[in-house]
Amino acid sequence: MPLMDRRDFIKTTSAAAALGARMNTSAGATAPAQPDLIKVENTRPGADFQLTRMMPDDSKSHRTSKIEGYCSRQSVSAGEKLDIFVSTKPAARFGLEIFRMGYYGGAGSRLMTTLGPFEGKEQMVPEMGDQRLRECQWQASTTLTIPADWPSGVYLGRLSTQPNREQGTENPEPYWQSYIIFIVKDDRPADILFQCSDNTWQAYNQWPVKESLYTDPRAAHAPGVSVSFDRPYGKYVQILENPLSMGSGEFLLWEYPLCYWLEKEGYDVTYCSNVDNLDPANLTRAKTMISIGHDEYWDLRQYQNVKQAIANGLSVLWLSANDVYMVTPFTSNAQGAPNRRLTRETCYGEFREEEKEAYAKVLGPFENPGPDERDIIGARTVVPFNGGGDWTCAKPDHWLFEGTGMKKGDSIPGLVGWEFHGDPDTAREGLEVVAEGHVWAGGTRLGKYAATLFEGPKKNIVFNATTIFWSQGLSDPPGHMIPWSHYSRPHGPDERVQRITKNAIKRAIQ
Repeated sequence: MPLMDRRDFIKTTSAAAALGARMNTSAGATAPAQPDLIKVENTRPGADFQLTRMMPDDSKSHRTSKIEGYCSRQSVSAGEKLDIFVSTKPAARFGLEIFRMGYYGGAGSRLMTTLGPFEGKEQMVPEMGDQRLRECQWQASTTLTIPADWPSGVYLGRLSTQPNREQGTENPEPYWQSYIIFIVKDDRPADILFQCSDNTWQAYNQWPVKESLYTDPRAAHAPGVSVSFDRPYGKYVQILENPLSMGSGEFLLWEYPLCYWLEKEGYDVTYCSNVDNLDPANLTRAKTMISIGHDEYWDLRQYQNVKQAIANGLSVLWLSANDVYMVTPFTSNAQGAPNRRLTRETCYGEFREEEKEAYAKVLGPFENPGPDERDIIGARTVVPFNGGGDWTCAKPDHWLFEGTGMKKGDSIPGLVGWEFHGDPDTAREGLEVVAEGHVWAGGTRLGKYAATLFEGPKKNIVFNATTIFWSQGLSDPPGHMIPWSHYSRPHGPDERVQRITKNAIKRAIQ
């Protein structure tokens, strides 16, 4: 996708607005509303989805070649086919259990099906191509047709080798495990659209060695670097050492606590991938979209569609940070499958001159920056990008804080991190700073964050919670690990975070 100048961007935005207006009249008409679907789903028996045994290749590796895999699509609808690609080294028989993630009485998932056994084999690691791209072209190990009764949700597949353990076998071998991950989407109307931040999972994915958008020798944020969804997710390498999340992207780390909590509370929620918001109709069927965790990498079409949806009355809750930071258009893979590659082109908004000077060695240079992310968030990513701090109430009389008991200056310890938003759009009429304070990068370098809220033209709201760690205050589901970064950490579930979130959702879906 070529870089756009401002004039071209305005033309494209206008076209998207017209399309959004046309599709708004029919959105949701193809599927009935099922407001109790998630409540009923969570009455079903739960199961343990966690990995038990996982072996990285070595101390410097971000992969587990014992068993690893990926899926042919980021998201899929009921009735559609999903190819699953698996490599085992050495060749080994393996099985696959598919879990839907949710609450399920506290178990955190439901076992949906068990597949296999399959005869696994080693599949080749591709050579690095143009723009540092690593893109697998593996042979499919199996193809799954999504059953009609599988609800929308985030699905983890637990891959497990099945060594020969017949009685009398000498030197029995252990089994090894990792995950695959995909999203089941639907087109029904719902109160909440949970948008997974899977573009960013892939941007930071260093499988097989160091092939993320951040490992170009030119600079950590260099333009013209690409990644592919056609590869396994390696071990997460930022701020948190949790090898038992291998293969799940960033979902278990930053997004699962919200999923677990929403389904525990019985909200009417449906799920989607970043890529699904290339279709404006995906947004018009919901009352509010929630961005969760670390939602940094966006195609311009995502931005345009969300901006138009806000104008049409969609509420957006940014329970996340470092959002809409880099312009990363989708392109097709080598086989022509659409939206399987991401390329970092430029940034959203304009860096301030002092920010360019401070980060000259790692940023850009970026030409023709995209539109200002503050237009759809209320604030932006600022320098220093990272840090940790307490989330401090600035407007205790605001409806957002109803029932929390918080007074001005009261803080929720460690909730802000490891990235945040600042520099609120004070020129926007009606924008309110509801929480603000300081963070310290590396424990020493001072930064300032701002949580913001503004109303859309149809009494819809846009709330920016300004922290990747927001979901840490909602729940502590099975297998979850509380992060620690920049010498600061959140403290886990907090009734104030839960109440603020309930207040925001109540206003967003009314």
